[in-house]
Amino acid sequence: MTFMRPVSFVLASALWLPLAAQAQQQLVPAQSEIGFVSRQMGVPVEGKFKTFSAQVAFDPAKPAASNIAFTVDTGSATLGVRETDVELPKAIWFNVAQFPKATFQSSSVKRVDASKFEVAGKLTIKGVSSDVVVPVTLAQSGTTTTATGSFPIKRLTFRIGEKEWSDTSMVADEVQVKFKIALTGVGKL
Repeated sequence: MTFMRPVSFVLASALWLPLAAQAQQQLVPAQSEIGFVSRQMGVPVEGKFKTFSAQVAFDPAKPAASNIAFTVDTGSATLGVRETDVELPKAIWFNVAQFPKATFQSSSVKRVDASKFEVAGKLTIKGVSSDVVVPVTLAQSGTTTTATGSFPIKRLTFRIGEKEWSDTSMVADEVQVKFKIALTGVGKL
């Protein structure tokens, strides 16, 4: 019986240590933003999401072991114009009543060079999931690591802008998602 205690402790430690090594980083909301650029009749229109959260466990030395997840409140979308912002939560656009959150969950993280990574995963908006690959550039300053990048999505894939708004001559199908995410607790690059 005395032999079982050390064995149990060793097994418990062996299971716990990898989890402890992959500690969660903390989002710095005041220094972070998620935005988007669409084109309306050829003119770029910029918007952003005011409310989002991140659950990040990232080790630059072992990117393949990383886990990155984002949750965005679709009701926090704004184009900065009150009349337009009233329309965004409606069923035809983000359908916030039925789909209040958009999510991203990583499936793999690969190092490209010293400060660049590719994060592959599933993006889910309005109940529709699609695989995306997100290029990410990291920069460190003191205890803060900032991840920046952008990637295209097709809004019609996610049923954003239905019915008369599915006409791509009015609002282009491609939307650029842009982000700047500040984190604390990331190891040295």
